[in-house]
Amino acid sequence: MNPRFFLAAAVLFLAALFARPVAAQDIYTVSGVHVDAVGPSSTEALNAAILQGRPKAFQILFRRLTRQQDWNREPSLDGQGLLRLSRGYTVANERRSTTRYVADVTYLFSPDAVARLLRGAGIAYTAAPVKPILLVAMSPGVTHGPWAQALSGLESRGAVVPVEVATPADDRALSNLNFDTAGWADVAPAAQRIQAVEAALVQAVYADGKVTVNIRRLGLGTALPKVSVDVPLHQTLGTTYPAAAQAAVSAMEDMWKSRSVLDFSQRGRLVADVRLASLEQWGDIQNRLTANSNVTQVVITAMDIGYARVSLAYIGTPDQLRDSLGASGVSLTNRGGQWMLAAGGP
Repeated sequence: MNPRFFLAAAVLFLAALFARPVAAQDIYTVSGVHVDAVGPSSTEALNAAILQGRPKAFQILFRRLTRQQDWNREPSLDGQGLLRLSRGYTVANERRSTTRYVADVTYLFSPDAVARLLRGAGIAYTAAPVKPILLVAMSPGVTHGPWAQALSGLESRGAVVPVEVATPADDRALSNLNFDTAGWADVAPAAQRIQAVEAALVQAVYADGKVTVNIRRLGLGTALPKVSVDVPLHQTLGTTYPAAAQAAVSAMEDMWKSRSVLDFSQRGRLVADVRLASLEQWGDIQNRLTANSNVTQVVITAMDIGYARVSLAYIGTPDQLRDSLGASGVSLTNRGGQWMLAAGGP
């Protein structure tokens, strides 16, 4: 047997052993929950306030992770049940007296505990953050006016589906953009600015007493659905834009979740080859694989200098695995029936 195999195996094992873990975007932190409670003492008012806010925070988290069609299935938890999901909290804008406590609280939830709860209830959810999605405001052409400002007000980098609105700096890249015919190549230069692998053209059109928001998602080599949402006119077009923007972002979240939420009864396995430029790169890829929530097992089936073959057991579908790994910084592609892994997103 090739002695280089044993040398590579030993060195790669050590690289994996000492590789630093990859910090994932924490979607299990819920910020800005306002609490206001009273009690016989300052301490009891504080405890009552924190207890008061935790169910609100869990509802926000539950709706963040699940599809809208499942929101009525939110588990009913008492104070102890919610506490078992908690990793703690922090406070801001704190005001207190001897009998009252007011603050804005950030609640930290345990990913493992939440996962156990949702799996036990048979509720499909998304566990991995996605890379930013570039939003291009169109009304009906590219704009940086009130419609773009309404969308900008909803940018949420800490959410499951973070979005970022195109700025005047992207004008050159987005010149002559057509809502109906634009493809990925037309938005790629602007998307690269925020390292986005998807973009959404979000068009607001006023007619017949309502604003219709049309959304076209564009992805690299991927056909994505198009949706429309009607929003009744709120007095004027300008005062309707914030509600229309919220409807647009909510629709985008549902579009993304419809293909990303995990059904834990659906499992698969695939074999993928990895071409390696360095041991450091291999340690990084392996670390990202084992930290990914869709991946349940990583088995190295072959190794040599500059090459590895791995067997991946995963939850969900191959497309969901690809999207999840892409968000983790690992691309998964199928070339003529053979899966390939590489550092970097799709």
